Amino acid sequence: MILTEELNKETESYFRKKGWLKAENELLEYAKAGEGNMNFVARVKTNGFSFIVKQSRAYVEKYKQVPAPIERIEVENAFYKAATESEFISSFSPEILDFDKENHVMVMEDLGEGTDFLGLYAGEVDVTKAEIVLLIKYMTVLHALKPSDFPDNAKMKALNHEHIFNYPYLEENGFDLNSVQEGLQELAKPLKQNEVLKAKIKEIGNRYLANGKTLLHGDFYPGSWLKVEESLKVIDPEFAFMGDSEFDLGVMLAHFKLAGLADDLIDFAKSQYRKERAIDEKLLNQFIGVEILRRLIGLAQLPLALNLNQKQALVSEATELILS
Repeated sequence: MILTEELNKETESYFRKKGWLKAENELLEYAKAGEGNMNFVARVKTNGFSFIVKQSRAYVEKYKQVPAPIERIEVENAFYKAATESEFISSFSPEILDFDKENHVMVMEDLGEGTDFLGLYAGEVDVTKAEIVLLIKYMTVLHALKPSDFPDNAKMKALNHEHIFNYPYLEENGFDLNSVQEGLQELAKPLKQNEVLKAKIKEIGNRYLANGKTLLHGDFYPGSWLKVEESLKVIDPEFAFMGDSEFDLGVMLAHFKLAGLADDLIDFAKSQYRKERAIDEKLLNQFIGVEILRRLIGLAQLPLALNLNQKQALVSEATELILS
């Protein structure tokens, strides 16, 4: 069963066969819910309630030419199950109403018409100190969970590894960075030719691929944070894995730097985490650096409001963080 963007009889019949729609339920609306990168997500509204359906495919939803492990939805389901061990983490998560493993479909609580934090990059959205405190607490509580037999998510880690640690540094990867911003291809060239930097990034990538002991969200960036009315939610944990806690924190801080947040806010976030858990500062800096670089010269581009000089300054900072 492949869910389509437009409602058809086959899709409605599937929903009714699974029991998600009863005979008395009139289907009023079926539409894509946001622009998801990895998966197809739709909101289903009836005369009595609404819910979210999410399906993983054998490719990345936003980049259909990129193959992706279709079973990643099983990892997301496992993550939400692990989250039930903590009332605090559960309060940030949608309730899972049903899971169809055969068709790679998850049915979730509709959290409502929320907005993510992608507007941070253009200065259209702010993140407050209070929100940073909550996001850091989410991370520290999550990192303290000890789920048994959590999936290794090896295929998704391999996909992410390729796009973080390898693809951006290939001199001929088929991605013309000048199509993103004129001059970006030339800015990236020294990085692609820096053998010392690439060797260090390969070493960090091997650390990422190794099995760890800490449950990570795996993609803890502004697109995974949702503001619904006055509450915060954290979604899209299909990259979750057991690894180094510095990876989640490093991704968060890298995106704060990409969004141009003040250094004192970044230091505040780090200090909040350090209150609860120890940090390997060198490893943290390395993860910050590689995330900055892959977002500047890799395929997964962001809606950044940065000129080339600002990107060059970030490239220099990231390189120093990786090599220091």
